[in-house]
Amino acid sequence: MRERVRSEIIAWFWVGLVFLLINGTLGQARVIPSGSMENTLLVGDHLIMSRVGYDAGIPFTNIHVPLWRQPHRQQIVIFKPPYDPTQTDLIKRVIGLPGELIDIHDGAVWINGSRLRESYTTGPTEAAPTWETPRGFAPIRFPYRVPFDSYFVMGDNRGNSYDSRFWGSVPRADILGTPVAIYMSVEGSPDAWNGSIASRLMAYAEALIHPSRVRWNRLFEAPR
Repeated sequence: MRERVRSEIIAWFWVGLVFLLINGTLGQARVIPSGSMENTLLVGDHLIMSRVGYDAGIPFTNIHVPLWRQPHRQQIVIFKPPYDPTQTDLIKRVIGLPGELIDIHDGAVWINGSRLRESYTTGPTEAAPTWETPRGFAPIRFPYRVPFDSYFVMGDNRGNSYDSRFWGSVPRADILGTPVAIYMSVEGSPDAWNGSIASRLMAYAEALIHPSRVRWNRLFEAPR
């Protein structure tokens, strides 16, 4: 009996280790904590992020290496905040590619002189106030040339997104991957998805008691 228990423990140990290794190198889970990507992504959406081809990370460390794939325009990406890599990863949509000239006027985005057609946005697109630029960063003035090996990103909810309009482009090395599916979507207080473990557990408990808090129609959707 003791030997059987020992074998089970060892087997589950290896299962858990393999899961952690895969989770760190091929994919990871993320939760949307704010409304910056509404209505494409909602607060409380739980995402599976694919790192395949974009980034390779070493589990239990902050070490990661960018790979061969390059983001394309209007793709949703997950990345480390250029203004503070220690903060929670961000999720936005790629708008400008390396070397392109970005302008914002008449409530829209213009790339190399042509208006970008966007069907996913909420509200008009406006430039950010210069006084909201992070410390140590120069204000973003338009027209703006996207630096080499960097990407200009914005949230779909243009009136409620802290993005490249405030702090500039995202270096390719900071891009970790792209969301491939919503595996769970739960309505809860904003605190539940902003680092409060107690609030998150409460949100999950309420979803178990009140299944209507789960947005069932969003499960297994691929963000576009």
